[in-house]
Amino acid sequence: MKPIVNLNEVELQRHKQGSFSGGYGILSDLIGAKKLGYNVTTCDPGAKVCPFHNHHQTEEMFLILEGKGTLRFGNQEYAIGPMDVIACPPGGPEVAHQILNTGQGPLRYLSVSTRDEVDVCEYPDSNKLGVYAGKAGDRRLRKLFQSESEVDYWKGEE
Repeated sequence: MKPIVNLNEVELQRHKQGSFSGGYGILSDLIGAKKLGYNVTTCDPGAKVCPFHNHHQTEEMFLILEGKGTLRFGNQEYAIGPMDVIACPPGGPEVAHQILNTGQGPLRYLSVSTRDEVDVCEYPDSNKLGVYAGKAGDRRLRKLFQSESEVDYWKGEE
């Protein structure tokens, strides 16, 4: 294993689901990373790669490599382009984030995040809650719920 990889040589796993379209290549295991997760992401024109979300544990950083887009961050929007660095700390909906490609060509960026084995994500647009536990790529627990399905702490205990 080499501790280096050229982003232009990374094979991308592509996906398309409605307005979500792009690809990502996971780099962490290729370069021997232990505490940080790395991937290169390509977002197709007019699309986004993932839902608007915030993490309660994981911190993310994005470095825009090419293209232009919009960052949704909390209740704000920011124009983004090459060499912009974006910090997405853990927290509530005030740090929810999503990158949209507003350009004519691909929007490409490097993602770096902490590799937390437990995280809770909120998805403000769809009112979902996600609970994740286990190593990235091998989650032993991955559950998504509609937030309004809350139950009492004692329900079903007796």
